[in-house]
Amino acid sequence: MIRDAVTFEVFRNAVTGIADEMAITILRTAHSQLVASSMDFSAALCDARGRVIAQANTLPVHLGSIPDAMEAILDEFGDQVRPGDVYLLNDPSLGGMHLPDIFAVAPVFAGEDLLGFAVTVVNHTDVGGWAAGSMAVQSTSIFAEGVQIPPSRLVEAGTLNETFLRLILRNVREPELLRGDLESQLAACHTGAEGLRALAARHGVERLATLIDELLDYAETLLRAALAEAVPGTYEFLDHIDDDGLGSGPIPIRVKVTLSGSGIELDFTGSSPQVGSALNATASFTRSAAYAALQGVLASDIPANSGFYRPLSFVIPEASILSGRRPAARGARGLVGFRIIDAVLGALAPVFPARVPAAGEGGPDGIAIGLVGPDGESMVLWDPLAGAWGARPDRDGVDGISSLGANLTNTPVEELERSGHIRIDGYGYLPDSGGAGRWRGGLATFRDMTLLAPEAQVQIRSDRRTFLPYGLAGGAEGTPSLNVLDPGGPGERVLESKPHFVMTAGTRHRHVTAGGGGHGDPFERAPERVLEDVLDGKVTHEGAERDYGVAITPDGLIDTAATTGLRAQAH
Repeated sequence: MIRDAVTFEVFRNAVTGIADEMAITILRTAHSQLVASSMDFSAALCDARGRVIAQANTLPVHLGSIPDAMEAILDEFGDQVRPGDVYLLNDPSLGGMHLPDIFAVAPVFAGEDLLGFAVTVVNHTDVGGWAAGSMAVQSTSIFAEGVQIPPSRLVEAGTLNETFLRLILRNVREPELLRGDLESQLAACHTGAEGLRALAARHGVERLATLIDELLDYAETLLRAALAEAVPGTYEFLDHIDDDGLGSGPIPIRVKVTLSGSGIELDFTGSSPQVGSALNATASFTRSAAYAALQGVLASDIPANSGFYRPLSFVIPEASILSGRRPAARGARGLVGFRIIDAVLGALAPVFPARVPAAGEGGPDGIAIGLVGPDGESMVLWDPLAGAWGARPDRDGVDGISSLGANLTNTPVEELERSGHIRIDGYGYLPDSGGAGRWRGGLATFRDMTLLAPEAQVQIRSDRRTFLPYGLAGGAEGTPSLNVLDPGGPGERVLESKPHFVMTAGTRHRHVTAGGGGHGDPFERAPERVLEDVLDGKVTHEGAERDYGVAITPDGLIDTAATTGLRAQAH
């Protein structure tokens, strides 16, 4: 029960603001393009028991995994937590997700009282392993993916363990880049600690603990109220990842969502066993992806803290692609998270038809380019290319935006080109690539690249080539992703969706994300909207007639008679 509504509301916004300040600190101080430009990081505050109390507006699929990371840290250090400590971990079997995502956790004290923990997660550019970027789909063991960090103390009572840090840096391709991004995490933890201490000074330690309990109870209450609007029952959905990158597939992701008066159960029985490649996720990451989908559907204004998690229960098969067993490789597990989101949303579409969109591009595609200079120094360039959202029940999908689970940004062309090793020759949208519907799916994004360096190793994680983004309520599927070497040239070669290959100087590559699915009957789309899309270059004249039954004259007007005939003929 909230005792003082005014104080509670001020506190609720203050604690969220502190988490956002942590994220801003990372954004302003990070060194790598992947973090400072693409924003592949997260930040949160936890209480003394490790419960999440506030999250920054960063990556949902990171944030829901924090409870497992905190449990691992507390299991390891428990009574040994002291002021000035900082703990690291990335081991997927010990609270982590995949090796590039390094958690930094700092306890926050006010005198002798442990107030909580400041937590940051950064996807580092490279943590070693056989492939640049440490996320190669073709990895078959975690031992090939990079340095593994169990829950460990990096800073003890304010003193940095230099030997431990040197050991980590020696195992990565760009040590100073990792050091810089790690220091940005520590700076963000300091920001969070200062903010939490200020709240304790304002409210007192005991009152702060009470306010935290009230905040978690508040989130649980709001979620249960949102669930009360739903018709109880069991709703199922089956989606697929095309293949595992090693020649096996398709890979089913099955979910059964049961809504009842006591909460929600998500049962993933029937999903694929763990695979031989690096697509395997952790159970924490599976839960995190499901949290993201539910948060998006049920109400964006419910605080995303441990109170939100209370009404939710999970059945996640062991040794499955959703909960891989060591030594399973995990580097490319992000793709599984995005497909979990699609599957959960697909199951909830009949329950919340006014809130669930059609499927988007299937998650940002990851493109890692590994180079070695003449001096033997390594460099890794990342291009996590986001595509589109599927159409929503009441409006078109969004073009050029990251998926619900990622919240990344597309890397600026200038950022990619400043190394001097690649040139971006084209970047934009493809017409007719959004799934047709009363509301059109978002367009596919393409990026054309020419290699300027003598040689580069390229790793791409993409999907939705065979199993296209689904449409809803009669909307059409989206369009497939594509990888092409030397497009339009005599040596043009279409690559698989998850290739690892060598490029040499002058080689060109085109990557195309999938287009989002449509929502509703395409022939119910207002002709004026179709005309607008044609004039904007999003739909061609041919596409307008074929997909929407709308005839556009050469001078850009709707041919009403022809349109009436086309639509009548279609029905």
